[in-house]
Amino acid sequence: MARNKPDEDLDLGIEQDKGSKKRLIVIIAIALIVLTGAGLGVGWFLLGGEDAVEADQQAGEATAQQPAIYHPMDPVFVVNLREGSKAKLLQASVQVMAREQETIDFVEHNDPMIRHTLLNLFGSHTDQELATRDGKEKLQAEVMKRLNQIIRDQGGKGEVEAVYFTAFVMQ
Repeated sequence: MARNKPDEDLDLGIEQDKGSKKRLIVIIAIALIVLTGAGLGVGWFLLGGEDAVEADQQAGEATAQQPAIYHPMDPVFVVNLREGSKAKLLQASVQVMAREQETIDFVEHNDPMIRHTLLNLFGSHTDQELATRDGKEKLQAEVMKRLNQIIRDQGGKGEVEAVYFTAFVMQ
């Protein structure tokens, strides 16, 4: 009798072990589902959701539909710099970039007014102002601002998207 008693007293937990394994598997599965959902939610939030994806696609389509059109402002601009400059003369080649042919046509048609405005703008600077990269970039921004202002004031369509100095010499 003593021999049978230890087997009965010894509870190996075989039945409980199967239940614990099933419970552990269910808990792990639920945790994985929750973590996957959270990861997808964070990814969606960081990428900006559906609106950002649509906006990127629309921007890409707009750019793809209308390639850049470059127009050289010929002849080269030659202007006396403001008094007090060591360099007396500025020679600059300018090209404008737009996405609509109507804007380029407007710039060509209004060339005398635009050249007059830009000559006055270039002549209002000193060589010290234009000697640095920052100075040239500020002038570039001013040129673009003035061009777009002329386009708006004269009822033109579109806008100049960029201005490039293809040559810039001070003497």
